Amino acid sequence: MTDAREKLIQFIRDEAVFHGEFTLTSGAKASYYIDLRRLSLDHRVAPLIGQVMCDLIADIPDIAAVGGLTMGADPIAAAVLHQGVARGLTYDAVVVRKAPKDHGRGRQVEGPDVDGKRVVVLEDTSTTGGSPLTAARALEAAGATVVAVAVVVDRATDARRVIEEAGYEYRAAIGLADLGLA
Repeated sequence: MTDAREKLIQFIRDEAVFHGEFTLTSGAKASYYIDLRRLSLDHRVAPLIGQVMCDLIADIPDIAAVGGLTMGADPIAAAVLHQGVARGLTYDAVVVRKAPKDHGRGRQVEGPDVDGKRVVVLEDTSTTGGSPLTAARALEAAGATVVAVAVVVDRATDARRVIEEAGYEYRAAIGLADLGLA
């Protein structure tokens, strides 16, 4: 385990895991909630997320861009972009809207053009797999080739199965056991 990953796990345990009664995206009830937005926008933690996610996707060849469905994926993509640059990589970041804009250019994928490029879809936490699949479909409609879905924290739900059944490789940086939640 890398030092960055160990530090990230500790930050998540200490500052992003909440215990109580919560309703998840799927409608299921949970006794804990992982709120990564508290950390992905934190100056202490965003660089760690970028490092860990860059490590997670390092062996995927020819990645041109990373990104996912707004809002959870946005700071993750920015962190990967910045840490990638620090490593001499040229990952662009993209933002995928839930639906195309109804004004301006009517785009659903914002940022550098992804047509003909290899893209990794990012997500903060996985529950149903719906957000990464929505992002993947929009990216493919914009001409990208989605090569994987990479999440910071895997909640050990059906997301992995749903994403893999849709034909995408699924990668997770941190699991529930890492957080003492398994």
